[in-house]
Amino acid sequence: MAEVHIIGQILKAVDFAEPHLYCKWSLQSGNAWRLVQGEVQGQSHVAAHRLQSSSDFAQPLDIHLSTASVQGWPRLLVEVYAVNVLQQSWPVGYGFVHVPSTPGTHSLEIATWKVAPNGLWQSLRERFGGGGAALSKTDLLYSGVERYKLQTLSSGKVIVELNLIFRKFDKYGVEFK
Repeated sequence: MAEVHIIGQILKAVDFAEPHLYCKWSLQSGNAWRLVQGEVQGQSHVAAHRLQSSSDFAQPLDIHLSTASVQGWPRLLVEVYAVNVLQQSWPVGYGFVHVPSTPGTHSLEIATWKVAPNGLWQSLRERFGGGGAALSKTDLLYSGVERYKLQTLSSGKVIVELNLIFRKFDKYGVEFK
């Protein structure tokens, strides 16, 4: 079977209004893909920015996958959460990116969005640290079927650095130029 090694890190979150952030991530792929080694989901530590609009995570990724088909190519989903002094957390950004389909080093920017408050009370609650609306199903992140019904706002970006190593794709007729 063909193999993909994903080695890298979720580097940082930039341009978020909230100062204390952490990131939950997961790698999702189709039915033909199998995890050989590593973790396909995780969570970073809480990072704070005071002077910059950047929270450094440096969350390592080391995933080894095998596949019999290129259908269902892996994608990296991120959920960025804010934390207040009472240790309450709420989502401030959702986003995803497909893992690049070429070997080598890649620097990716994942644009994120959040659910827009639907009233004055929710706006005030979000503004003063009580939290915002959350998604009940994470498949809304990448599926446009129901996402179009949501009212959303742009939030910040998550910067990811990936090094990809591909093995045995040539034996299955996949060529890289």
